[in-house]
Amino acid sequence: MKRLGVTPGPFLALTAAWLATRALMLWLLAHSAAPLLGGGSVTREVSRLYFHWYGVLSNGAFPTQDTMWQYPPGAGAVLLAPGALPGLDYLQGFVTLTLATDALITALLVAAARRPGRSLKGAALWTGGVPLLLHIPLCRYDVQVTALAVLCLLTLNRSPRLGGVFGALGALVKVWPALALLGVPRGRATRTAWVWSVGAGCAALALLAVFFSDPLSFLGEQSGRGVQIESLGGTLLNLARHAGWPGRVRYQYGATELVGPGVRAVAGVSLALTASAFALLLLWRWKARRWNPATPYDTALAAVLLFTVTSRVISPQYLVWLLGLAAVCLTSRHTSQRPVAVLVLAASALSSLVFPVFYGEVTGGSWAGGLLALARVGLLVAAAALSFVRLWRSTRPAPGPSVPPPAPATAPSATEPRADSDRLPERPLSIS
Repeated sequence: MKRLGVTPGPFLALTAAWLATRALMLWLLAHSAAPLLGGGSVTREVSRLYFHWYGVLSNGAFPTQDTMWQYPPGAGAVLLAPGALPGLDYLQGFVTLTLATDALITALLVAAARRPGRSLKGAALWTGGVPLLLHIPLCRYDVQVTALAVLCLLTLNRSPRLGGVFGALGALVKVWPALALLGVPRGRATRTAWVWSVGAGCAALALLAVFFSDPLSFLGEQSGRGVQIESLGGTLLNLARHAGWPGRVRYQYGATELVGPGVRAVAGVSLALTASAFALLLLWRWKARRWNPATPYDTALAAVLLFTVTSRVISPQYLVWLLGLAAVCLTSRHTSQRPVAVLVLAASALSSLVFPVFYGEVTGGSWAGGLLALARVGLLVAAAALSFVRLWRSTRPAPGPSVPPPAPATAPSATEPRADSDRLPERPLSIS
């Protein structure tokens, strides 16, 4: 353990905390039929929907004409993997692989702490933050996606090629890990990372196209998607019901969405805000002048936060991404994102109250449910704004060195008369 740069005490405490919290998550999963835990809705998505897609994928095709299928083709590999575990049903296999991936992320964050200028705080945040989402992370494949993003970021500084490959694989599974490459320092590192990312992505996509039909079927299934009730726009529309807005709730496209007058306009504003967020990130990259070892990490967190809060959908499992990226930031003592990580933790705790604990209040449009959702999304908006501002400031040019005052002239001796040339100048000398 000392060879890893981690003293036994914190390491053992972290291991004990991981084991205890994951045991608690498994207990919650076993009792998920309780109304406060969603009445079993969380596990049904794996045992029914994911298992249905597993059957389709096992026959060599991606789901077509299925409005619930909204994932890039790399997701197929993740959904097929649980069926390869002998002696377990699909749900058991899925949870087992998710826990193994969770342990891998924790190990990567601990290993990152061995290098100079690094910290165990990232591993601690991940270990303690994920259970705030109750058992939800165990029944969504976002932990697997986050692992690819974590691998991408932690390998970028040492090997841009490998980082680019992991970023491409993550993007093929759920798009957003491509944002992890935005903070690569300019020059050769950027070119290398993106060339390898594009090459690996194209190769993996071609391989999937050889073995499966319709790998791009997901592109045509989301055109009619509306505004999910937990998004920023959805939260505001839900509260507007108290002011007489006549909209209603409907389950569609795998989410609880709001339908009614003005929803299309709100969806359009969300897309415009997403485009604006991307423009802001491009402006940041153009203006940035200083990079430190944590800049790629900080950029990834800021980018994903901006895209999350401007999206038409903010599902509870999205917090898994943010926790993983915040944890990577905290592995470095150079990070600018420490207060942002605190906001992400607070939003994660509130997220569990929004879903599943008080989800009936949220969908029912009560004041309590609406304000709870508003507090959660408000924390995320604050985190996104603070994250981008701190990223911007951390990469601006350092203030120039101040002009040193001129050195005082040597005082003449008492027996030597002072010459005019020995007098101090009346104003500081200019230094070109």
